[in-house]
Amino acid sequence: MKKITILGNPGAGKSTLAMQLGHLLDIPVYHMDAIYWKPGWKAIDEAELISQHDEILKQDSWIIEGNYSVTLPKRLEDADTVIFLHYTTIKCLYGIIKRRIQYHNKTRPDIGKGCPERLNLEFILWTKNYNKNKVPKLYQKLLKTTNTDIHIFRYRKQLTTYLESLRQNQVI
Repeated sequence: MKKITILGNPGAGKSTLAMQLGHLLDIPVYHMDAIYWKPGWKAIDEAELISQHDEILKQDSWIIEGNYSVTLPKRLEDADTVIFLHYTTIKCLYGIIKRRIQYHNKTRPDIGKGCPERLNLEFILWTKNYNKNKVPKLYQKLLKTTNTDIHIFRYRKQLTTYLESLRQNQVI
């Protein structure tokens, strides 16, 4: 496990998992939101996003969390491990609301500087519709992915068990 991509609905815990794995495996972590969003929630253009993303892929090891479909095909091709947090919509909606409360008037560590946590109807609807609109296409992409370990977790307990097994293997 040297090149890991983490996917899932907003609020699923991608950023938290990426930081845990980065610490455990001593691999640098990159958050797609931190690349994409500049101060004041200003998006970078697509060419710049792709360029920065592709520079990360040139490294010997990385953990990249976030979806961003324009960068996903190359990331899936280069990754040796894909982790998909495929949790229920209600769990993810709870996650984004909890995060909004936790980071009220603050910028999360996994987002661009100068982007205080926000929650608007558009984002709630995107999260609500992720499993219906995005997941079928994502599964199609994962089916075409070769030479990659793919882990799909439907429940946090499955992820906890997986992380514990990684921790035990790091000690041995």
